[in-house]
Amino acid sequence: MMDFKKTPWLDFEKPIVELEERIRTLEDSASLRGLDVSEEVSKLKTQVSKLSKDIFDNLDPWQRVQLARHPRRPTTNDYIGLVFDKFQELHGDRAFRDDAAIVGGMAWIDDLAVMVIGHQKGRDTKSNIFRNFGMANPEGYRKALRLMRMAARSGRPVVTFIDTPGAYPGIGAEERGQGEAIARNLREMAGMPIPIIVFVNGEGGSGGALALGVGDKVYMLENSIYSVISPEGCAAILWRDRAKAADAANAMKITAEDALRLGAIDDILTEPVGGAHRNHAATAATIRETIIRDVAELTSTTTRDLLDKRLDKFLSMGIFDED
Repeated sequence: MMDFKKTPWLDFEKPIVELEERIRTLEDSASLRGLDVSEEVSKLKTQVSKLSKDIFDNLDPWQRVQLARHPRRPTTNDYIGLVFDKFQELHGDRAFRDDAAIVGGMAWIDDLAVMVIGHQKGRDTKSNIFRNFGMANPEGYRKALRLMRMAARSGRPVVTFIDTPGAYPGIGAEERGQGEAIARNLREMAGMPIPIIVFVNGEGGSGGALALGVGDKVYMLENSIYSVISPEGCAAILWRDRAKAADAANAMKITAEDALRLGAIDDILTEPVGGAHRNHAATAATIRETIIRDVAELTSTTTRDLLDKRLDKFLSMGIFDED
């Protein structure tokens, strides 16, 4: 159960939260006094529903960015616990170290066995430092590739979750081959002879996202984002002012609707009204149903057709003008 008092809310969410708090206070008070307040509560809930629809049907790109980064938004580990019935985490790239910014391992939905891999952010300062804010080093991407190769050997489908501001840009990461690790994942995922299903569940930032993003089916959650750079980074380059991040977000076409229209993803998964952070279980149920459906579809095709369609999908992205 979410603790509403301790949850940090975004500015545009606060009117809804205040109404919900009034409902809880009214119900608690009526329960203590033995009063019937059902009519008043019903009216307030109608107001909440109308206000929520009005707000969340008209979000601008910067508000989508804020929702994608919401501190209570479900992470990969949250989805692993809710989507799958069993999970065995696997660690390390067998070359340097384990990278906590990427988690992965064997998972099961009933009798369906898959390999699940995803970026992992923290919930507070301590856990975010441990997870490096979801920004993987090259050993994180090499761990992901090791697990994908393991899945390919055993014929398991791969499910990935993308939620990162981008690959870690530190000196050590560059010295250990950050660009090569990402490029290798792109090449290897393109030729993996197993179904790959990708979910952008939060921030899909640049090459750090793409390193887990080559799949037969690529989905974005309704309030996730996908871009070559963060709005703050774009603003710093174009205007030399990170404070113009909202202007950058409006110009960058980073929302799920933009990505679908441009052909970068296959579909958008609807979130509960108010965002995935308001109802983790409902969002996870949508993802679980999608995995079961897509694995059945993708495993019914031949490996050659699977690879051809995957390659065609990515080669057909973009618009080219030839003179």
